[in-house]
Amino acid sequence: MRISYQYRLRPTKLQAIEIDRWLSMMCSQYNYLLADRCNWYEQNRSPINACPLVCHLPQLRDNPDYYSQKKTLPQLKKTHPWYAEIYSQVLQDVVKRVKVTFDSFLKGDSNGKRSGRPRFKPRSRYRTFTYPQVKSGCLQNNLINLPMLGKVKVVLHRDLPDGCKIKTVSLTKKADGYYLTLSLEDSTVPEIKADFNPHKITGIDVGLKEFLTTSEGETVAIPQHYRKTQKRLRTIQKRVSRRKKGSNRRQKAVKQLGKYHKKIADKRKDFHFKTANALLKKYDVIAVEGLNVKGLARTRLAKSVLDAGWSNFLSILTNKAVNAGLLVVTVCAYNTSQDCSSCGEKVPKKLHERWHDCSHCGCGLDRDHNAAINIKNRAVGHPVLKAQLMSEAIAGVSEKPTSYSTQLV
Repeated sequence: MRISYQYRLRPTKLQAIEIDRWLSMMCSQYNYLLADRCNWYEQNRSPINACPLVCHLPQLRDNPDYYSQKKTLPQLKKTHPWYAEIYSQVLQDVVKRVKVTFDSFLKGDSNGKRSGRPRFKPRSRYRTFTYPQVKSGCLQNNLINLPMLGKVKVVLHRDLPDGCKIKTVSLTKKADGYYLTLSLEDSTVPEIKADFNPHKITGIDVGLKEFLTTSEGETVAIPQHYRKTQKRLRTIQKRVSRRKKGSNRRQKAVKQLGKYHKKIADKRKDFHFKTANALLKKYDVIAVEGLNVKGLARTRLAKSVLDAGWSNFLSILTNKAVNAGLLVVTVCAYNTSQDCSSCGEKVPKKLHERWHDCSHCGCGLDRDHNAAINIKNRAVGHPVLKAQLMSEAIAGVSEKPTSYSTQLV
């Protein structure tokens, strides 16, 4: 299993200048290789529904694939000697990035979903380069030895896990400095607990009134990091718009704006990690909804949905559960807020109606609490949970909860 650890770098002034120079050169090379692929695409295609009967057929070019573009690097170092100062494998990784970008445009991902036409990167948008291979023991104490950069100081705020091997190293320039990302191979991944406590199962419903509500009725307040800082962000954004484009004063204002946005993102990420840790310490199995967050981000609630960061939170929760040997179950989100958690009858409600009141069985509780209970009940149909709960019921080890009875029959 691959895990990633990120640390802050403290390069010297000369090392910082060298990193910036590498990024600038690799950005130019990325755009050149991407232009070569785009030219091939334009010169070798002809739309069937718009092709004239009589037309000139140009000489077709060979497809500039990964290996053919990789073979151009030795010639590049002869015509442009300053590229020889970049570590060879780092430069080869630029070719790989172009390949991945263009393949996602032509072929799509594993699900067949294609991305948009790749765009050229301005210098400010090319911020990362990668060492595909590093020597074992490259990280000693608080120094990491990187080829052709030397020993760079690292702020080791946490130790690397035992038994992990460093596979790749990435350097990223962010608004507030430089960061190091270590991709580690961990062979000691715990298996999912086979003897989880059936009483330590919960369902969570994420929302905009409360960040999440559990099936036990507990709530976590939504922090709204972005909305609370909008006034300050508006002031800094005005400062950027009033500066002359290309001036040093505008660059300083843009840097200040980037730092403030990163501060907001870091606060949100810290909140997500702490909330996920609190849930996993308390429960063995957590059921969540399979939300279409991209669809919700195109509605009038876009700012609030993106400020809450549901996708990032669910991704963090799932990854931490896997590392801890716990289970996160995704269930269908259809009608979790409309169905009654007590009798199963559908009780139609509009979005502004926050109270669930069932006229069939008399059940009355908060809308999000009702949805969380429905999510928990739907999770019982998961194969791992169903087998465990059935064995517990047959053995008589624990009393079967009422909410499970209809699911196990």
